[in-house]
Amino acid sequence: MPEKYLITSALPYANGPLHFGHIAGAYLPGDCFARFQRLKGSDVLFICGSDEYGVAITMSSDLAGRTPKQQVDIFHEINKNFFKQLNFSFDNYSRTTWSGHIPTVQDFFLDLKDNGYIEEKTENHLFSVKENKFLADRYVIGTCPKCGFDKARGDECPKCAASYEATDLKNPKSKLTGSDLILKPSNHWYLRFDKFKEKLSDWIDKKNWKKNVINLAKEYIKDLKPRAITRDSDWGVPLPLKGCEGKVLYVWFDAPIGYISSTKEWAEKRGTPNAWKDYWLDPTTKLIHFIGKDNIPFHTVFFPAMIMGQNVPYILPYDVPANEFFLLEGRQFSKSDGWYIDLEDFFKRYSTDQIRYYLGSNAPETADSEFTWKDFQARCNAELLGKLGNFINRTLVFTKNNLEGKIPEIKSYDGDDKNFLSQMKEAIQKADDAYSNFQVRKASQILMELAQAANVYFDIKKPWVLVKDPSRKEELHTVLGCCLECIKHLVLIAYPIIPSTAEEIWHLLGYNSKLEQLNWDKIKDTPVPFNQKINEPKILFRKIEDEEIAEQIAKLKKGLAPKDKKNDKVDSLKEQISFDDIEKLDLRVGQILSAEKIEKSKKLLKLKVDIGLEERQIVAGIGEFVQAESLVGKKVIVVANLKPAKLMGTESQGMILVAGDKEIEIPYIKELPPGSIVS
Repeated sequence: MPEKYLITSALPYANGPLHFGHIAGAYLPGDCFARFQRLKGSDVLFICGSDEYGVAITMSSDLAGRTPKQQVDIFHEINKNFFKQLNFSFDNYSRTTWSGHIPTVQDFFLDLKDNGYIEEKTENHLFSVKENKFLADRYVIGTCPKCGFDKARGDECPKCAASYEATDLKNPKSKLTGSDLILKPSNHWYLRFDKFKEKLSDWIDKKNWKKNVINLAKEYIKDLKPRAITRDSDWGVPLPLKGCEGKVLYVWFDAPIGYISSTKEWAEKRGTPNAWKDYWLDPTTKLIHFIGKDNIPFHTVFFPAMIMGQNVPYILPYDVPANEFFLLEGRQFSKSDGWYIDLEDFFKRYSTDQIRYYLGSNAPETADSEFTWKDFQARCNAELLGKLGNFINRTLVFTKNNLEGKIPEIKSYDGDDKNFLSQMKEAIQKADDAYSNFQVRKASQILMELAQAANVYFDIKKPWVLVKDPSRKEELHTVLGCCLECIKHLVLIAYPIIPSTAEEIWHLLGYNSKLEQLNWDKIKDTPVPFNQKINEPKILFRKIEDEEIAEQIAKLKKGLAPKDKKNDKVDSLKEQISFDDIEKLDLRVGQILSAEKIEKSKKLLKLKVDIGLEERQIVAGIGEFVQAESLVGKKVIVVANLKPAKLMGTESQGMILVAGDKEIEIPYIKELPPGSIVS
């Protein structure tokens, strides 16, 4: 029986257009894994869709002068078309406003309630008399209860990064009208996550997931409390209880259930309404959630708990390969700040497979990575064009010009030939392992290493010399036969990442079949047929010129909002020190295992850091600039021989290095293991 995979990518919020930062983390890795597993003969269902409820939707639609439905209709189509442009192979791309989603979510709620996991409470909530409605936190501004900042949001202070309830704000006002708000009692329902602590802990302890995913999940499980599950709104999944008009279920609750309802929609479209059960109710199915790191708690704690509370035996996640953030030239993508890539212009200039390859080869699998125009140019020119495209073109052109465009017969091999064939075999196995373990970045490296080895083999064998000597015809056939066989291997490795180009190369080799309908192992083990006629060679990739990259960089910097432009003022240097002073410092790579705010402090974070030799507790004054949970799994530079000191009663056994003062950047280490010396 083939392995069965149910693959999901995080449902994108239909509140704005997606960008490459989103694609690198949750979507391209999912598509590569799905394409690879289909080639391996697995039973694969790849599910996604638009997340369309929530306060952010109503707020943006209000500001745009649209209804929430009009708002999500626009961005659902924009994002769906973006995925289509990027050649994603979803089996179904749904939306949470489709009719089958609401009853699925309501059934989830009712099962949890019937099983004693939901409780009703009456509490005071912020109410606008002027607007005659309760306001969710995103609609509220006021004075931060922690630092006194007078433009704090209803859920978080942008100045001190404190989190709180909207009712904790001083002088709360409506964000839209500026009107004063009052406290008014309202009934709401809470999911008793605290009742799932033991089950979740036992379950997560058995998982062999990424370390940062496990650590963050355990931190959330440790502090689980009842969580509000309803809001006062007319936009969302209605609460399925009598007398509860105007109550809807929170978007964080309904969104992951969208994976199930999307699968139901897929089954209905096929005319087999119960086919969704073959995946969600089959314990042999491996459920894989591809997400960004900001979604780890929802997919490793909250959604699994919701499933555990059901009467229907839904499967739990088999793996959650969460990726880090993907930045643009060192900072987060932001259209409002003018820091983004014009996608319409991008796809006029560059191909889908160029961006797929770049994102795959630079995937943020273990640490944040970034898109830079210079690196994009370098990878496209040096790797896609210079290594892969060059080898394929020179081999096919030589075969066309000297062998009548036919695959030659190989009768004998020398040592170099056997070594080259061994490299192909090894590369295929390494690529198989990389894709199986969600390592798209590694797979792209293997692809280019084999292309480079192929170019070296071609140069060493010098077929342009062999062709001049009739007595060496058999040797020439062996060399070109090995090169053509290598092209087949390159196609196989490349297909999950750059499917259109791989398909094109496959046809250039003379095949009429479609790769997506074939089998990885059969292609690997079946030689390119003797005497098969290749098709007319063509250039696969174009060179990206310096001038167009300079134009893109200038365009990006020109669009940057003034508020984010760098301050030219630089602090003066401190007094000189000797080399002996530097030698006293013991700087080590440390991996952050957990991070939490220190109570009553607006900037201090307590970190547990693995420095290779041992785990240390370090207090860092960076809480104003970063969210604690975003640090988990990151590798930083630690001053390891600093004497312990107490900060607000908490011992600190070291220091992490950061850059900046009023704003900071943390230098992260990507490859080196904890304990490595920094010099």
